[in-house]
Amino acid sequence: MVSIILDTYEYASKLRAGGFTEQQAEAQTRALAEIVEKQWATQLEVAEHEQNLRRDLKEAELRLQGQIREAELRLEARIAEVRADVIKWVLGLSVAQTGLIVGLMAKFTHVI
Repeated sequence: MVSIILDTYEYASKLRAGGFTEQQAEAQTRALAEIVEKQWATQLEVAEHEQNLRRDLKEAELRLQGQIREAELRLEARIAEVRADVIKWVLGLSVAQTGLIVGLMAKFTHVI
């Protein structure tokens, strides 16, 4: 973490050297120190919020990945069920068709 150090004594000395009175230099120095402190606190709060958001996003991503995997497994199971049903129907229709063909052949072979 980066910290900001404001040398208020040096700052006030420069203000006095620039023509400010002692009272003006001290008031200006206090005002600047308060502003810097508030800005730094705000930056720390933003960094903390950003860290919390990143954590929350990671948790949401992990939950979503789990839900997607669960949906994939359900879909795979359903596809397997449908595949089995299709195979049953195709085999059933094939047997029925074969029986029909054999029956027709038997019918027509007796006619001749």
